[in-house]
Amino acid sequence: MKPAAKAKPAPTPAPSAPPPAGPAKKRILVADDHPFLRVGLTHMINHEADLIVCGEAASIAAVRQGVEQLKPDLLLTDLCLGDGDGLELIKSLKAQFPALPILVLSQQDETLFAERVLRAGARGYIMKERATQDVMEGIRTILAGDLYVSRKVAALAMRKLVEGGAEAPANAGSEIAGLSDRELQVFRLLGAGKGTMEIAEALKLSHKTIETYRENIKRKLGLSNATALIHRATEWVQAQAKSD
Repeated sequence: MKPAAKAKPAPTPAPSAPPPAGPAKKRILVADDHPFLRVGLTHMINHEADLIVCGEAASIAAVRQGVEQLKPDLLLTDLCLGDGDGLELIKSLKAQFPALPILVLSQQDETLFAERVLRAGARGYIMKERATQDVMEGIRTILAGDLYVSRKVAALAMRKLVEGGAEAPANAGSEIAGLSDRELQVFRLLGAGKGTMEIAEALKLSHKTIETYRENIKRKLGLSNATALIHRATEWVQAQAKSD
């Protein structure tokens, strides 16, 4: 009787090749001085398959540090971070990092600020009230190389182009829309209760320069004295805060 043949061992399966790696996620730096909003934006962005938050910042100094150290693919930032001016931040970042796409998310009136931030070097502007609807579309639009603004702002820009740019857009804050970026910055700080010396220190400008800006603002707004200027600035800042 022949002995039973030994069963041949099953061949060891060859190791399967790892699945091909997908495209790297685009890295977003989120900047806002409201911690709950940062958490919400981070949660929303990190649930996207192609995006990830690489860092958060609550101040202008932290934004500068984050951009330099983290090298994000896009900066999503508020316009008011508490320790400086957002427009000046955008200008300086674009001078230092010209390829960095910047998307502004702010409660400030888009008809007054959207054009300013685009001129400063940002690629888009979204009102905070539309954050949940528009942020992802805005991020992807800008990463694709295009600008992103609301239909309202786009329509105003088109009208301004057709009409030759002679007039400020409707509902753009009346005479306030005629202020320069620096004048608007001084106006906002006056409305926040800052004195001339405090503003000069914050903006690293001379007391005399701030006085000159104050006089220019009074003239452009048709205000007769310093009291009227402070009253108008305070009213405007409070109105802006109500939309936050």
